[in-house]
Amino acid sequence: MDRPRGRFAPTPTGPLHLGNARTALLAWLSARAAGGAVVMRVEDADLLRTRPGMEDRILDELAWLGLDWDEGPDRGGPHGPYRQSERAPRYQAALDRLREAGLAYPCFCSRAEIAAASQAPHAGDDGPRYPGSCRDLSAAEVREREVRRRPAWRLRVEPGPVPFADAVHGPSAHDVAAEVGDFVVLRADGVPAYQLAVVVDDVEMGITEVVRGDDLLPSTSRQLLLYRALGAPPPRFAHVPLVVGPDGERLAKRHAALSLGQLREGGADPRAVVGLLAALSGLAPEGVDRSPAELLPGFRLDRLPRAPAVLRPGAVERLLSP
Repeated sequence: MDRPRGRFAPTPTGPLHLGNARTALLAWLSARAAGGAVVMRVEDADLLRTRPGMEDRILDELAWLGLDWDEGPDRGGPHGPYRQSERAPRYQAALDRLREAGLAYPCFCSRAEIAAASQAPHAGDDGPRYPGSCRDLSAAEVREREVRRRPAWRLRVEPGPVPFADAVHGPSAHDVAAEVGDFVVLRADGVPAYQLAVVVDDVEMGITEVVRGDDLLPSTSRQLLLYRALGAPPPRFAHVPLVVGPDGERLAKRHAALSLGQLREGGADPRAVVGLLAALSGLAPEGVDRSPAELLPGFRLDRLPRAPAVLRPGAVERLLSP
């Protein structure tokens, strides 16, 4: 696979807002500007959070925006399946490799127990740093605890920074052992953790470049450890600044008025929406309609601004003006 391969991987838990759409546009531009392929992957591994019909809606809205893809759940391809909910055997196979190499171990701790034992809270979605309570259990101790509780599985993490070069932010590094500790790769309920699932998917789908929001920048070092553990070369990472509201708060799926679906239903022109996303990315002046293809000439990720993109008051309303 000599051709560059990028991807967009939405989670069908809610509608796409403008921030999601901007990341999808930038991922598409980066792959297409390099003459590469675009893979659409649906990250629905946690079926309890997946909303019925949301996958079709997301794909339809991205197509309405003018984005296309070469492989995906709606058109197949040589590297499928393209839904995480259909890829469980692949995640289990990866976990088995980690276990056989002694790189993953069962953890029987509850969240409350980890929080009580930890003295260095980690400021993020991962909660407190894992103190390693189950790291060195004997085989007998594991068997005894398995009777009472199904374990999660964690990756053994060695101390020290894990550096990488980000295409937008430049050199970066995180000390996973100090910040997070041994992290979960398979939850106790059998659902693969995000870190494991995306690494397995990107390896098997031949992804060479990952463009995503810079809120995920801290998790990249964890994924690099998994690439290393699985003996696979990592893709190039590019973390683009988030879109924030006038109050400086990041956009989220709860902002229904900012969803692509509402803009489409309200009569917005997709070229005007792309024009706004381009302006938020420093790719075009504000108020100029564009198609994605018209943004391709000269596009480079390293020219994107590093500061958050601020959605000005009235910008969405202007899209809906007759």
